[in-house]
Amino acid sequence: MHDSSSLTGHLLIAMPAMADPNFHRTVSYICEHNENGALGLVINRPMDIDMGQIFEQLALTRFQLEDLEPATARKPVLRGGPVEIQRGFVLHNDPGDWETTVAVSDEIHVTTSQDVLSAMAAGKGPEHAVVALGYAGWSPGQLEHELISNAWISVPASPHIIFDTPFEDRWQGAAGLLGIDIATVSPEVGHA
Repeated sequence: MHDSSSLTGHLLIAMPAMADPNFHRTVSYICEHNENGALGLVINRPMDIDMGQIFEQLALTRFQLEDLEPATARKPVLRGGPVEIQRGFVLHNDPGDWETTVAVSDEIHVTTSQDVLSAMAAGKGPEHAVVALGYAGWSPGQLEHELISNAWISVPASPHIIFDTPFEDRWQGAAGLLGIDIATVSPEVGHA
């Protein structure tokens, strides 16, 4: 469903009143939204795990972690959401030739196969990538209901927010794409 009501390829920004601790002040990238529901990845919740630990845990490298590209090894892994927190997702810019990649848009792809992590460990991965464990899921009609209830606002995704903006600035940066200073939005938003 890539019709006008689909939020596939959008950023979902939690409104200040969002009480769910899993989503308070979060920005989620919507990878899929159709009649079966929606799947998104929270892009501004770094975990206390870095890529080096993921490479080591998956035994993706035959050499010492000191031999890895230090910037890649130190990149934090994101908590993508509360569902299936052991499942990994890689959001990246280059389509590449990975086993399980979906082009969400021309600029953003999501890969769930381990081969992209192997390439990243070897320094041959996508130019821009973020790795998330877990995802956010919505049942059919749930996301639409939450939008009507003012839990979220959405905006077409910007690769700059996903790949270049510091994690702590993504919530306000994403809202800024709409011209909104979300920190000053009243938690009590009504309908006009």
